[in-house]
Amino acid sequence: MAIAVAHPNVALVKYWGKEPGLERENVPATPSLSIALAALSTRTEVNAAARGQLCINGETVRDAKLERFIGTMREAWDLPPLAVTTCNDFPTGAGLASSASGFAALVTAIDGEFGLGLSENRRSIWARRGSASAARSVVGGFATLEERNGEWSAKTILTKEDWPLEVVVAVTSMETKATSSTTGMEWSRNTSPFYPAWVHSTLEDFREAEQAVAARDFDALAQISEHSCLKMHALMLSTNPPLVYWNEATLAAMRMIKELREAGTPVFFTIDAGPQLKAICRPGCGAEVEAALARSPGVLSVWRSGIGDGARLLNVDGTGP
Repeated sequence: MAIAVAHPNVALVKYWGKEPGLERENVPATPSLSIALAALSTRTEVNAAARGQLCINGETVRDAKLERFIGTMREAWDLPPLAVTTCNDFPTGAGLASSASGFAALVTAIDGEFGLGLSENRRSIWARRGSASAARSVVGGFATLEERNGEWSAKTILTKEDWPLEVVVAVTSMETKATSSTTGMEWSRNTSPFYPAWVHSTLEDFREAEQAVAARDFDALAQISEHSCLKMHALMLSTNPPLVYWNEATLAAMRMIKELREAGTPVFFTIDAGPQLKAICRPGCGAEVEAALARSPGVLSVWRSGIGDGARLLNVDGTGP
């Protein structure tokens, strides 16, 4: 049995939409930049079995997307049926990138169980085929996902030690989102008149964000990230039918972050395809941001996190390597 752990990530420069004709490979239409969340994790166990079985958060389930992905890996290496047990310590399918950490941990566990010898780059490519954002969870830290040498994969551009920013997650709903990211992206690409402008502007955002991270320029990264977030949600709202992932508590949390920043706290927000807000702040400011979001109307819980590592194998007893 192999056990792997991976962390979800939050994109600071978003991607929303896949390259036409390459959807099955999960090739994104634009590059993206993210940070991994150390406080949240997916733990996945894999071992050979007489027949395939998938257990998610304590329940045996059928999941067509996961089963198709596992089948593809089995064919590539002539693997036996797999028993997969995976568990998240945070809400699944609620806009907290559970698919990113899930596929990153799955690929890492399969690689470890069968000694496939995959490099980090190859694991990133395989994880991307399950979920594009999973490529970034494989490598961790400040990660980019872009095309290199004809293949889309992720790489770490800064580690948590290089720039130890803090992240505070404000959970405003525990419900699974009504429209999945995969479905929503296709709706936006096919129906929103703003989609071409989104793709073009995101290319510019990505390069500027890379420069901001390299320079540890917090103010520049804050401006780029919030703008990328708001543009993505504007694209979602212009989709037909419209995609509305926020709720009243999300908006209240956004106002709280604005008030904190106006009072001098170095913090900015970002929100993925869901109602949960993530606040990113300079080292040492996490406690203040956490306390503020905890009293924001409608926030159910608040989690404080540092920057996380990439996907990795654990010892059989579940301890770290």
